[in-house]
Amino acid sequence: MGRFTHTYQALSRSITAKSFSSTVNARRSFPALFVRGGTSNGLVIQRRHLPPQDQWHTVLPAAMGSPDPYGRQLNGMGGGISSTSKICVLAPSTRPDADVDFTFVQVRIKDSVLDLAGNCGNMSSAVGPAAWNEGLVTDQAAKVRDVDEKGEYQEALVRVFNTNTSKIIHSRFRVSGDPPTYCHEGGYEMDGVPGTQSRIMLSFLNPAGAKTGKALPTGNAIDLLTLPDGSRIEASLVDVSNPGVFVRIDDLGIKDASPTTFTPQAVESDPAFIARLEAIRQAGAAKMGLDPKTESVPKIILLFSDSGSPDIDIRCLALSMRQAHKAVPSTLALCLGAAANMPGTIPAQLRSAGRKSHGSGPVVIGHPSGMVEIGATTENGRIVSADLLRTARILMKGQVYY
Repeated sequence: MGRFTHTYQALSRSITAKSFSSTVNARRSFPALFVRGGTSNGLVIQRRHLPPQDQWHTVLPAAMGSPDPYGRQLNGMGGGISSTSKICVLAPSTRPDADVDFTFVQVRIKDSVLDLAGNCGNMSSAVGPAAWNEGLVTDQAAKVRDVDEKGEYQEALVRVFNTNTSKIIHSRFRVSGDPPTYCHEGGYEMDGVPGTQSRIMLSFLNPAGAKTGKALPTGNAIDLLTLPDGSRIEASLVDVSNPGVFVRIDDLGIKDASPTTFTPQAVESDPAFIARLEAIRQAGAAKMGLDPKTESVPKIILLFSDSGSPDIDIRCLALSMRQAHKAVPSTLALCLGAAANMPGTIPAQLRSAGRKSHGSGPVVIGHPSGMVEIGATTENGRIVSADLLRTARILMKGQVYY
């Protein structure tokens, strides 16, 4: 009887200790939004709800479910692929030209690395609406205008400072109600996203040299990259909104590639091919003066020799974090659109071959899920802004436990 009592008391103490530990762990949470931005989704968090930035690694990977050796992020908010393992951190801005500061965080899946090297154009589309609804934007009445004469469609402007690239983004989106809040309902259809929503216009101001300081970091329209195995390949190294390494699919030894056969699934099924593309990306990064080991910047974009459609200027397949993208990262679309208007670059050559009458101005880019049009404003050869349309939805608001 005594031995039973002793065992029972020890077990009770163990259960009490575990219950206390569980209670403590249950308090490890922060408020956040779960959003879709373009063809990506992830968390939007206010900076004031996080520890100092040098301690984010103790919070954010666990919140997204990283590290996960199985690559699924089942224990967090991530979706197991690079486009669904993203975080936006927001705070009111003290800059005279911005309303909100935005830091983008790419959370790696199989380890706990946080990558802040570049921005995400898709998630940028959710920043303005989220900041607006969360009260981070002051003097909101002055930032709303009527789009139609009856005042039935109103649009807000939020000026965003992206800390990753030190660039300003203007986000224009639909609002409704009194007081006005973000309204996702509308008739705009975005390829890669089901249904229709209201459109969000993103204008990336002075986007050239986001990471390197120059649109053409090496000064060349085309560079010859030497790979570890001694082979060489031509690439255009361009830095507009985010750096990109652009190569011809034909130069990779793949002839007669078409969108129906050269798909993201086909690319990802060939580990040796993925490894070669990573070697090309790293060689391009070194030429641009960037860290080759930073997987998110630059990204590599494969260009088809034939757009496959009279309505498309240039067709691409992009990779992000060694994964073939099902659409195209928005900042890479901006970079490709700009590169297609730069004489001598591989994108400009391929575009010229496809739609010779459209050698400048808006560029229609084909990708695995459809197409996207990129606009640009230039003055005296300088890119003043690069523009694209996205959609976004705020899907959930609550506490994230980690």
